[in-house]
Amino acid sequence: MARTTGSHSDITGPRVRSAALRLFARGGYAAVSMRAIAREVGVQAGALYNYTPDKQSLLFDLMRGHMDELLESVPKRGGTPLDQLQEFVAFHIRFHADRPDEVFIAYMELRNLSPENFAEIEGLRRAYEDRLEAILRAGVKSGDFAVADTKIGTLAIIAMLTGVNTWFRREGRLSLDEVVAQYWDMVRKAVLA
Repeated sequence: MARTTGSHSDITGPRVRSAALRLFARGGYAAVSMRAIAREVGVQAGALYNYTPDKQSLLFDLMRGHMDELLESVPKRGGTPLDQLQEFVAFHIRFHADRPDEVFIAYMELRNLSPENFAEIEGLRRAYEDRLEAILRAGVKSGDFAVADTKIGTLAIIAMLTGVNTWFRREGRLSLDEVVAQYWDMVRKAVLA
């Protein structure tokens, strides 16, 4: 019997994804077996296949879910390029601060995706980067920003902002608001004409 008595797909499915997320972030995708995920969830290993075809699909679904949520949440308000950039900086830091496992997997486990899955996730990442690059281009066009190469500027800003996840702790010396303010100050100084 594949399903443990008392398990339900609307409960167990999310638990499978949650366990995989934790385990992949803690030990790395390659080191985590389907048996380990099943053990974490409390089901037999064969039961996992009721919720995902395989481990690769599970990794892809986690990454795709993260990217879909990210793209759906990006602010779409107007204003000057400087206003839009400030909003993007605050959004990026705040969105990712509560998702350290998702961020780790989204950046560190790309190498473990199949070529087709990699291409799809890379396309979603590019769509997110394009939103920031459009802001930088608008600022260069208006004369407010001095960015020699908007693609490099985009990648540098995203790398800097995403780095917050590696060290920020809510119980630490600085509040999230203080971190956002300091990072905004650094980004602003980096792009202003």
